Amino acid sequence: MTRIELYDTTLRDGMQGEGMSLSAEEKLRVAHRLDDLGIDLVEAGFPSSNPKEIELFDLLSRESFAHAQIAAFGMTRRRGTKAEEDPGLKVLADSGAPVCTIVGKTWGLHLEKVVKVDRDENLRMISESVAFLRAQGKRVIYDAEHFFDGFADDPAYAIRCVTAAAEAGAETVTLCDTNGGTLPHDIAARVRTVIADLQPTGARIGIHCHDDSGCGVACTLAAVEQGAAHVQGTINGYGERCGNANLVTIIPNLQLKLGHECVTDQQLASLTQAAHFLDELLNFTPDPDQPYVGRNAFAHKGGMHVAGVNADPATFEHVDPDVVGNRRELLISELSGRGTVHARARDAGIALGDEQAAHLVERVKELEHRGYHFEAADGSFELLIRKETGEYEPLFRLESWRAIVEKRADGRVETEATIKIWVDGERYVRTAEGNGPVHALDRALRDALIAIHPHLRDIDLVNFKVRILDETKGTGAITRVLLDASDGDQVWGSIGVSENVIEASWEALVDSLEYGMRVSTRQSRGEAASPQRS
Repeated sequence: MTRIELYDTTLRDGMQGEGMSLSAEEKLRVAHRLDDLGIDLVEAGFPSSNPKEIELFDLLSRESFAHAQIAAFGMTRRRGTKAEEDPGLKVLADSGAPVCTIVGKTWGLHLEKVVKVDRDENLRMISESVAFLRAQGKRVIYDAEHFFDGFADDPAYAIRCVTAAAEAGAETVTLCDTNGGTLPHDIAARVRTVIADLQPTGARIGIHCHDDSGCGVACTLAAVEQGAAHVQGTINGYGERCGNANLVTIIPNLQLKLGHECVTDQQLASLTQAAHFLDELLNFTPDPDQPYVGRNAFAHKGGMHVAGVNADPATFEHVDPDVVGNRRELLISELSGRGTVHARARDAGIALGDEQAAHLVERVKELEHRGYHFEAADGSFELLIRKETGEYEPLFRLESWRAIVEKRADGRVETEATIKIWVDGERYVRTAEGNGPVHALDRALRDALIAIHPHLRDIDLVNFKVRILDETKGTGAITRVLLDASDGDQVWGSIGVSENVIEASWEALVDSLEYGMRVSTRQSRGEAASPQRS
């Protein structure tokens, strides 16, 4: 099958999305991560649009990449200006980037209302700009902006625009669905027409889609099936409005479904990690439902589904999660059967008999009826299994805890917590202050335990969620607290449920630390850890 050239525009087009901002140094890290992933071309942005971009290109000029080439982005020359005198084109020529991508107009609406040039001048702007950069020794990619809208308006003129770029020396002519409103069948038909018309020029045909109609990935695949051999997109679909076509979905679809060569198997296995790296760098929560790389992409909840996956994963999984660096999740809920419980017990290294598994299923149903939710509390569920099998040993024995919140006349709010616990026959009493009762309890408990269990220093609470389960009861409603904790390597969840939000938080906190100690023990013994969320 055809090798597809991958072009990432996260650092330019992706940054136009809401809330997107990276420093020059962070963008440099992204460029290296994209290189590791096997991306062929990394579009770094406009070399002269702002000081940050100037700094980025300066940093890039001193870097080396194993595979990727850096592309500088710009526009065709201004109307009435010679290409060699156009400031923007001169900056591209001097940028040091081996590849220059320039965008030009295709749609009559933009010619009339935006750039205000006649159609013949627009054709000259395209061809002269491409020719100038080619004469400077640059590889040139021409992005035909609004190509599909322009084609719908005037097919003959749209073809003249892309032909002008190809005949002037553009190695790739990219057809852009800039407004994201074209559907896959129209993309396919128009790509087929362009490939036939531009075949004599030898130019490669590319595709650049936005996701405004929810079809960015589908449109990209439709173009490839018609012969497009250059694909543009962004990691995680970042971009303006509804985003760009998502390379994280496109790459495995091209390679695993359509048989095109894109990246190595090892690089494909780093896809999940790369997708989450970008989210974390941007301070976004990774989308759990994202195809291939989301936490739920290979999550199974229904008992029949779990039984099928245990017999043969192909029964309910379209690809092996390991291939894209993800992993299988067996979710625990009232829908679970004994197969799910057995599988989770095996992951934790716990021997569980059929009678114990059946009893545990009933226990889960009972607890979930009371408000527990073990899908997101894998740590609490493993502790529940251990309690059922008699393998549970508490981290400590509680005598009492107390939390005091004091609001003063000067507006200050102070919180103090005291805990009294027993560990190995010795009584510990600790008091701590915090910015809230849960924080104070956490500090007091750790103060008592860290001398015995120093690994607790490495465990951080990374998420804290409170949900009211019966809103009609107001402040007297049952509260569910979910905690996520991490030791820097793994992430696990714990849960507490009570009419008292502090008690629910304490329950989740204790489960979180107890499970964290078990993770530490397994790691120190060199045992494989249970598969946890990352």
